[in-house]
Amino acid sequence: MRLLAIGDIHGCYTALTVLWGAVKPANGDTVVFLGDYVDRGPESREVLDLLVAEARKPNRVFLRGNHEVMMLDALENPSQAQGWRDCGGVDTFLSYGIGFGPDWASKIPEAHWKFLQATAPYYETAKHIFVHGCLAPHLDLDRQMEDTLYWQTFHQLLPHKSGKKVVCGHTAHEDGDIEDVGHGICIDTGAAYGGWLSCLDVESGQFWQANQDGETRAGKL
Repeated sequence: MRLLAIGDIHGCYTALTVLWGAVKPANGDTVVFLGDYVDRGPESREVLDLLVAEARKPNRVFLRGNHEVMMLDALENPSQAQGWRDCGGVDTFLSYGIGFGPDWASKIPEAHWKFLQATAPYYETAKHIFVHGCLAPHLDLDRQMEDTLYWQTFHQLLPHKSGKKVVCGHTAHEDGDIEDVGHGICIDTGAAYGGWLSCLDVESGQFWQANQDGETRAGKL
């Protein structure tokens, strides 16, 4: 049984399905998705369709990213919708084939909204902490601020008081390289910017990558 983490998908359904085929997750594997499922890429609706189906399986963990935060904020407060749209949300609108009208939220499937609302701020195991953006090093997980969890970057990450290694996304490495600094590792490798979508086996260091052109590559840290 493996402990796998998947970085920022950003509407890159083609890359996700090709990556899934390369990794071949089994039901006994724990798969942690690090957030930012929507926006920027062309296939946010298809991504959420797949993830909603995966959520019915055991050992699947879905974290919230800052783009899910913006999308949910837009649902709760229509005045926030324009800001989200300008930050990649327009691509999500296009994937659903909807216009930017007052009834836009009702045209997104209820199953997608429920999935997004159920996403978690972090996930912890015996040796690792998984989070979208960053952690405050001196605070317990239940004391972390949303700004830190969802918006701060990997470059701000310091060793956490728990001594556990932090696995995160959010900070795009458009060169496609996974960055490991000892106390933390970032696996956002720029799928939405023409780069790679990454999956990491956090115990072995084995990784797999795929892109929107259907190409794959693999390696070990």
